[in-house]
Amino acid sequence: MKKYIVGISGASGTIIGISLVREILKSSEVHLIITDEALSILKTETGINWIGCPEEQIISFYQTDRLFLHSHTDFYCPVASGSFKTDGMFVVPCSMKTLAAIANGYGSSLIERAADVTLKEGRRLLLSPREMPFSAIHLENMLKLSRLGVIIAPPVPAFYYGPKSLEDMLSFYCGKMLDAMGIDNELFKRWGGNRTNALRRV
Repeated sequence: MKKYIVGISGASGTIIGISLVREILKSSEVHLIITDEALSILKTETGINWIGCPEEQIISFYQTDRLFLHSHTDFYCPVASGSFKTDGMFVVPCSMKTLAAIANGYGSSLIERAADVTLKEGRRLLLSPREMPFSAIHLENMLKLSRLGVIIAPPVPAFYYGPKSLEDMLSFYCGKMLDAMGIDNELFKRWGGNRTNALRRV
């Protein structure tokens, strides 16, 4: 079974990370790291309150034995070491602070340390930066990481498949991120259908 790290940092769109974990768990083991800021944002944006919750309560949300939680301050857990083998890491959403830290090798939290380890071990790393508009500093950090092989995948919507709900949009975001990491999924309708019919619908 494959093994992935997922970091959820303090940026809007934490529900994307929560949904992504659910999809990865269908076929793989997940080691999840959520920052305190992300927990506060998750409560504000979705009503899901995991602040101060025991680990078992969060695991029960996913109803699986494939999920492992790690505190963002625990540098002694397995994912902080390159000797702990994984198939890659996602940071979804990725705050600009986290992006800057990863781009400059500054591991002040477990998410940043795990990303640094992922890079130094030559494993796949995907970051989903959540900000708009991007400043030149943001873009330079993303370019630096992209040149190192990091996948930069901001949650940009598409409309060719006819999304009808927020759930459709979440499925698209998650599906594209999984695609980028080589994980099979059928979360959204792919391009290649009847183009004439698509034009008629417009």
